[in-house]
Amino acid sequence: MINLDYKDGRTLHEQIEDGFRGLIISGILKPDEQLPSVRELSISLTVNPNTVQKAYKELENAGFIYSVKGKGNFVASAPRTEDSRHREELYESLASIVRELNYLGETKEGIQNLVNNIYAEKEEE
Repeated sequence: MINLDYKDGRTLHEQIEDGFRGLIISGILKPDEQLPSVRELSISLTVNPNTVQKAYKELENAGFIYSVKGKGNFVASAPRTEDSRHREELYESLASIVRELNYLGETKEGIQNLVNNIYAEKEEE
């Protein structure tokens, strides 16, 4: 499910968080699907449970998951829209990537096609 790379510059909890974000965004994990418990995941990844708990807390703060007391953590239907800081960071990253692609000679149409294809995939689901 999630692989950790100890040579990666990101912390382990960031890698766990990014792994779940990717699984949720790609649709592999569906809304209301239960995530492994903190204990289960910490054992399978051989990390401290606090590391998993921190990743889950960050995912919950970003609106990707929600927790039910006594039941566990579940995939949220859609991230909360009020997290404008995260949205701004994503737009800044996107702008930086588009600038670099433009510098490397990618056409505006090529970038627009990529965006259109991503939206078309989402509509097909």
